[in-house]
Amino acid sequence: MITDILNNEEDKIMSDAKKQLEYWLGDSYFDEETKQELLSIRNDEAEVEDRFYRELEFGTGGLRGVIGAGTNRMNKYTVRKASQGLANYIKKNGGADAAKRGVAISFDCRKFSPEFADETALCLAANGIKAYVSDILRPTPELSFALREFGCIAGVMITASHNPPEYNGYKVYWEDGAQITPPHDTGIISEVMAITDYHDVKTMSKEDAIAAGLYVSFGEEIDDKYMVELKKQIIHKDVIDEMADKFTIVYSPFHGTGNLPVRRVLKELGFKNVFVVPEQELPDPEFTTLAYPNPEDPKAFELALKLAKEKDADIVLATDPDADRLGIYAKDNKTGEYVAFTGNMSGMLIGDYILRERQATGTMPANPAFVTTIVTTNMARVVAEKYGLHYIEVLTGFKYIGEQIKLFEQNGQSHNYVFGLEESYGCLAGTHARDKDAVVAVMMLCELAAFYKKQGKSVWDAMIDMYEEYGYYKEGQYSITMKGKEGAEQIAALMDRLRSNPPKEFGSFKVVEFRDYKTGKTLDMATGKEGQTGLPTSNVLYFALDNDAWCCARPSGTEPKIKFYMGVKGTGLEDADKLQKELTDAVKAVIG
Repeated sequence: MITDILNNEEDKIMSDAKKQLEYWLGDSYFDEETKQELLSIRNDEAEVEDRFYRELEFGTGGLRGVIGAGTNRMNKYTVRKASQGLANYIKKNGGADAAKRGVAISFDCRKFSPEFADETALCLAANGIKAYVSDILRPTPELSFALREFGCIAGVMITASHNPPEYNGYKVYWEDGAQITPPHDTGIISEVMAITDYHDVKTMSKEDAIAAGLYVSFGEEIDDKYMVELKKQIIHKDVIDEMADKFTIVYSPFHGTGNLPVRRVLKELGFKNVFVVPEQELPDPEFTTLAYPNPEDPKAFELALKLAKEKDADIVLATDPDADRLGIYAKDNKTGEYVAFTGNMSGMLIGDYILRERQATGTMPANPAFVTTIVTTNMARVVAEKYGLHYIEVLTGFKYIGEQIKLFEQNGQSHNYVFGLEESYGCLAGTHARDKDAVVAVMMLCELAAFYKKQGKSVWDAMIDMYEEYGYYKEGQYSITMKGKEGAEQIAALMDRLRSNPPKEFGSFKVVEFRDYKTGKTLDMATGKEGQTGLPTSNVLYFALDNDAWCCARPSGTEPKIKFYMGVKGTGLEDADKLQKELTDAVKAVIG
């Protein structure tokens, strides 16, 4: 009986997919190139189903998917549809002058990124909304900066971040420069979902849009202003001047948008010995030298580390394709080996340097604030407390960090944002952007490298000093992939089990407090006292453990997996490694 029901559901999905395929093949709205691509897979049932069994989901940040023809793919038609939904939302919710304020649009190095940027702009223009379009590929944080510089109502970044080369994406920003948060995210999603007929999507020619003043290119003028804002974050220019030729930097843009801005800011600050990985310098949508253009992946650093050894580099830096995330290696002078830094490590190294030196130089603003996410290292709280900063934890996703800057401004500068970071290799110094910025992170990392070099220390020495002062914090992840409808049901069942009967311990780690961000409630495990998380609703479970350890369960919003984030505090590097392994094993045992 159950098998029959499942087979009937599968048959219906396949039937609907075939109907959509035939519609795309027969309707004059879709061009011949698209139809030829679809004809080539017409007899491949699995491929037809995958391309047409659903609409490519417009999530809380936008679109992301494999490039190709079909409703479940990134192509000019799905991009137009998303843009029409955005246009409809802007006209209904952006105010009387929203169309004149316009939308800023930029793009990265991926396949069809410039074309998707134009499709976005021309759809908006056809709806009477002015589009400011980057004339070349530029980083995500510069798009965040540009839209605020132009006074736009929104922004769109065409990028799939660090995904494999067959992907592209569409990230939406609101007027504050941060990625969309409630109520704008759900509002835009509703407008996109309300479009059921591609014929309702508007577009126009580029020539007509330019003539009407609705398509405007931007370029070097924004680069120049962005550079000015970045360099305002420098604390010790005198140290850079003294040490800039005494240490060596190797950098890779991973074929992406970071190449020009990173090299420019380092050159203008006076850094002398900067070597760019030649094989990864230029844009390459195939990412030929990389299996996975992700600074979290050690394999992505192979060419950079090879060059670092040739040049005897002090630090090795890499930015992901849209230059919002930074990965680093630093030389351990005692062993001569290069040590990988996690996002927590590099972010805290930069953050601690900024807070200490701003306090020492009297440049810390009044009511300073430090913002992190609930899955970021607990070291952040300890560092913030040391320097007397207001410490805020937000939900996972840098958009919630950017949102805090807006809230500070709306509350009459109740606090002044100084620094924010998340565990996934993203941080932001300053408020020029409202998203993580790898360009400013590179700049600050190079400044602190010069600062410590003057003291006879390496960047790795500085990291060890931090561990000795604050504790040997170490974080990790464990993910389980569960594909398809059955997998989604299994993930939901696992979350329900952990939610309804929260574990009292994970191995030797005792649960001190349980937080359910879906219900908004906290539970003191010793007293049974309930409280409130104080954060928006999200399907996330958090277990605060004794000895400053923790574990957090969170289903992925973009992949068919559930992630378990974990952190421990050890007495040394080996002890932290040991505790992290123990906690990981304990989590695996609890979830079964």
